[in-house]
Amino acid sequence: MTRRFTTLVAMIALMLAFSRPAAAQNRYIVRTSGGLSSVLNLCLSAGCQVQGSLDGSVGQTYLVTSSGNLIANLLNGVVNLLEALLGIQSVEPDQLLPVPHPHINNIPPGLHDRTPVNYYGTVVWHGYASQPAAHIIRLIDAQQGFNVSGTGIVAVIDTGVDTNHPVLVPVLLPGYDFTRNQPGASEWLDVSELRNHTNESEGREQEPAFVQQSTAAVLDQSTAAVLDGGPYSAFGHGTMTTGLVHLVAPKAKILPLKAFSSNGTGYLSNIIAALYYAVQHNANVVNMSFDLSSPSAGLSQAVSYANKAGVVLVAAAGNESTSSPVYPAAFSGSVVGIASTTDWDTRSSFSNYGTSDAWIAAPGEYVISTFPGGTYASASGTSFSAPLVAGTASLLINAKSSLNQKQAASALSHAIRLTPDLHYGRLDVYQAVSAWVNNSGSTPGSGSGSCLLLCL
Repeated sequence: MTRRFTTLVAMIALMLAFSRPAAAQNRYIVRTSGGLSSVLNLCLSAGCQVQGSLDGSVGQTYLVTSSGNLIANLLNGVVNLLEALLGIQSVEPDQLLPVPHPHINNIPPGLHDRTPVNYYGTVVWHGYASQPAAHIIRLIDAQQGFNVSGTGIVAVIDTGVDTNHPVLVPVLLPGYDFTRNQPGASEWLDVSELRNHTNESEGREQEPAFVQQSTAAVLDQSTAAVLDGGPYSAFGHGTMTTGLVHLVAPKAKILPLKAFSSNGTGYLSNIIAALYYAVQHNANVVNMSFDLSSPSAGLSQAVSYANKAGVVLVAAAGNESTSSPVYPAAFSGSVVGIASTTDWDTRSSFSNYGTSDAWIAAPGEYVISTFPGGTYASASGTSFSAPLVAGTASLLINAKSSLNQKQAASALSHAIRLTPDLHYGRLDVYQAVSAWVNNSGSTPGSGSGSCLLLCL
């Protein structure tokens, strides 16, 4: 009997000794340098099942399930041995993450402003195109001053999207549903009662109503009755973040990647798979409106993979009103974390803050965006600040191509200075595009808008 075989037998015995049966399947994310064969060998020894690759052709990250705690026991002292024998680099539980939902108390006037206007070739509500957030970040100044309207592909990892929304149809790519492992990214599939809903809302003349205490939407009464109080706390979230990317970069293509269900939860493994998918399907920018409280080796590796491919990553800083790091926003230097501000340029009370999470901030209170059913809604949260910045990254690419993470962060840091806990301040799209066009590699000394004379 060889020494290698003896060691392997001892390792297996140790794992079996510490194992305890569990009622349900436990999910784990396994990273390896040895490819699929190493994970298959792991599961042969540990009594687990390989569910599939999370990183496509890379072949280094896999989802594994087990009826017991066999893989969890690997975290208690034999990881180094496994790494030597099988090339296993990390094993982590596959977390079920929530979509954050700050409550709202008011309905903004913009939801009553339904005058149709032409917005880069599609008809939208005036209240959407001319909302306060767009004016605050000087969106029109940047679009018209530099003749930019977005380019490339912005991937949105979220709950999916209303694939038939008339405002979004011209720019939506097919996308993928990781919650079902199938092509497409429709939010409607999560709500069986509404699967046959028509493209246009039947309630466009209805008054806005609160949905799940976190959203105010213009909906017909039957739709509102289904959504309010049911298990659909995140329904519309992805359509709203997508609509805000479109507001800033109306000519950018959008790749919807459904990693969360409308009940407000999503597995970390689906997020990781979506990020790899985005890179491998030529996304230039990825918007991530979610956060987790602890770092993930699998997510960190996916972020690094995206950075090396030149993809710009933008993430919400979180809504826990804390300076504690959340991820992916706190992957310093690899992701641009976005906090939320009010329409009066103060930090939103719910927003996370501090240099760990917030590179800059953007308006995130009572923003107005597209909502399933061909209609519009309003909500608050850093989830809705981040896509304004993701759209801005698309404008930067439109102004001058070959943008990478470091260059995007530098350009975006030319912001309106507020308080130190928001790092470089609040997003100013005009200043960001100007800095990129004029090759300014350093962060600004102030947010006074002093580049106007130079840039006009």
